[in-house]
Amino acid sequence: MDAIFEATIQVLLSAGPHRLTTTRVAERAGVSVGTMYQYFPHKQALIYALNERYLDVLAGKIEATCRASHGAPVGRMAEALIDTYWRAKTERADVTRALYRSVVELDNEALIETFARRVDAATVAMLRTAPDARFENVEPINLTLVTVIFGTVRNAFERQLSENDAVVLQGQLTSMCQAYLKAQMTGKA
Repeated sequence: MDAIFEATIQVLLSAGPHRLTTTRVAERAGVSVGTMYQYFPHKQALIYALNERYLDVLAGKIEATCRASHGAPVGRMAEALIDTYWRAKTERADVTRALYRSVVELDNEALIETFARRVDAATVAMLRTAPDARFENVEPINLTLVTVIFGTVRNAFERQLSENDAVVLQGQLTSMCQAYLKAQMTGKA
């Protein structure tokens, strides 16, 4: 399956989503077209599965960061979350861009909802362990935090910022999120 997913990425990068076919992917992966159709009856199923895998890996990275950040100061939690998401989105920037373009015509609402539930559960659980902060109602605070982080990273990504501008923006995003969390505290834990 890894070979099929990697071949799909390669075809997306070289030909784009509109020229991606299961036949091209099968050829690139070195598998028969019949094998491809056994797992993915059409192009949309293949793109859906690739995006599902991508979001699963991304959610796993965020969950691991959140677990590792339990009990850390709230400012460090925000910094770790931003750093993890930023690195995950930029480690293979060309792939992330190709995946963004590939889902335009897909109904991926269920994928996004599953990803959001996992991320929200992990980040809320992490924020509740901050030794230096208490939040009266952490869920809307968390929703704002992850929405700002994810939206900023995507916008930076789509603008294809220079490395220097991206570093500056990441630092500014961290400062902004830390200030927001501090402003939302109802008292020390």
